Amino acid sequence: MSTQTPGAAPETARIHNIGYRNYEGQRLGRAYARRSLFSQSLRGAYGLGRSAKSKVLPMILFAVMCLPAAIIVAVAIATKADKLPLEYTSYAIITQGIIGLYLAAQAPQSVSRDLRFKTVPLYFSRPIERIDYVLAKFGAMASALLILTAAPLLILYIGSLLAKMDFADQTKWFAQGLVSVVILSVLYGGIGLVMAALTPRRGFGVAAIIATLTITYGAVSTVQAIASETGSAGAVKWFGLFSPATLVDGVQTAFLGATSNFPQEAGPGAGVGVIYLLAVLALIAGSYGILMRRYRKVGL
Repeated sequence: MSTQTPGAAPETARIHNIGYRNYEGQRLGRAYARRSLFSQSLRGAYGLGRSAKSKVLPMILFAVMCLPAAIIVAVAIATKADKLPLEYTSYAIITQGIIGLYLAAQAPQSVSRDLRFKTVPLYFSRPIERIDYVLAKFGAMASALLILTAAPLLILYIGSLLAKMDFADQTKWFAQGLVSVVILSVLYGGIGLVMAALTPRRGFGVAAIIATLTITYGAVSTVQAIASETGSAGAVKWFGLFSPATLVDGVQTAFLGATSNFPQEAGPGAGVGVIYLLAVLALIAGSYGILMRRYRKVGL
């Protein structure tokens, strides 16, 4: 008959001290976690801190993006031109194919892997929250695009000053170009992240981003050209509302003094430009809202 007291631990029970200690240091909180996630995502967009293979494509696209600007500057200096042959505000529109490829490659890398490997709940465990994750990813993607699009403009600006072009004019046009690429970067960044966050499969995200940017621009440009050739030039500016690239073109034409890339330069005036601006803001806000809704459940 056992004489062991009811509820007492058996004689074989042992308590082992395995060395865990309470953390008594400073707790850096949500702001630090948000900044760290932003920094990590921005570095990752250019392959920094990752394998050498991950650096190849973003660095090649960055070089390809800057190469035309360097050539333009070299020609302008050699010929002693008094004006650049290309407007600052036109550079991103002309090179949007490169921007689209970069976005298609890096947006899924930023969010799809977290979904595929189900690491999102780890982010949300503590102290980071859903809004912190979305803001960090959104800000990092927009910043990466801004670096990609602003670097060629900086090359053009420095080259124009070396060619002794008018300082005031070049500074004004450079500032207009920077405002334009900021708008483009935030808009494209939001659209790219939404497309990438809809699926954990990176290939599907890449295809969705390319299709969204390329098909819409191709369709709108074709319809605009047809409208212009058939004498419906007034409709050209309205068709521009249906593509991200033409939206940016319309905003910079209406408010930044840019020359429109629409057929016959039939860009919107200030009145219609307000509608373009509202459409851009709606897309940015909508992208943010969709991302917040997408990450409402942490067990994705």
